Amino acid sequence: MITARQLAACGLNSPAITVRVRRGQLHRRHRGVYAVGTGVLTMRGEMTAAVLACGDDATLSHWSAGAWWAMVRWDGRDVDVIVRRGAGRGLDGIRPRWSRSLDERDVWRRDHIRVTSPARTALDLAADMTAKALRRMVRQSLAERRVTIRQLNDVLRRSPRHPGAPALRAVVADGHVPTKSELEDLALDLLDAAEIQRPEVNPRLLLAGRHIRPDLLFREQRLVIELDSRRWHHDPLTQQDDADKQAILEAHGYRVLRITWHQIVDQPQQTLRRIRAALAAAS
Repeated sequence: MITARQLAACGLNSPAITVRVRRGQLHRRHRGVYAVGTGVLTMRGEMTAAVLACGDDATLSHWSAGAWWAMVRWDGRDVDVIVRRGAGRGLDGIRPRWSRSLDERDVWRRDHIRVTSPARTALDLAADMTAKALRRMVRQSLAERRVTIRQLNDVLRRSPRHPGAPALRAVVADGHVPTKSELEDLALDLLDAAEIQRPEVNPRLLLAGRHIRPDLLFREQRLVIELDSRRWHHDPLTQQDDADKQAILEAHGYRVLRITWHQIVDQPQQTLRRIRAALAAAS
């Protein structure tokens, strides 16, 4: 992506730009913003074009920043850009936003454009997401090391009156739980609601020279819970890997309890009875 001002700095005036547009060397995306070589843009190309169209101090934000950092899935909506009040209006495919609380410490530069940091992005998204979706996003972002608890606390301290602050603060206060899947979230929520001690999530165990990561581990009771997703039964490679992992765990004295998506969602009380019985037997 390139702007008309940058092209002018390269020695191309308006007629020269027009010629290159006609030749297909430049493709106009917004007023004064061009794609070089192709008019087919990637997600990041569209976002870069949107930020460039809104001025030097424009910042990619909200859902768009979340997709940039791979914290949420991009769904093709208009690109969110924090701008000076009045800027960005009427630009196709751009949703201008304004913020009084954006601290420059929460603005990072990536690929030459301004993007809200992952922590600030989580704060902005917290104002619009359901509690469940927010918890899933934060936990996965922690697991993938896109953000840290310290960074989340720092952004909350700088923007205590932000509309998303109460919801994000509640997620942070729930404890550092870096889960990697929605099924792990559902399992932890089930255990928390039943006031069962919280297990370790995806801890690393070195057994028989191999690093094994059980889904949930009650270390004192040497009880492992393995969670089988809805796709598990249709993936023979995953089944074999899980069978090998279970064999190693059991050979080293761990009891393995397998729980499916269906059992957690549709049979929660029966599932809790199984877990309580396993914990009691191990104790």
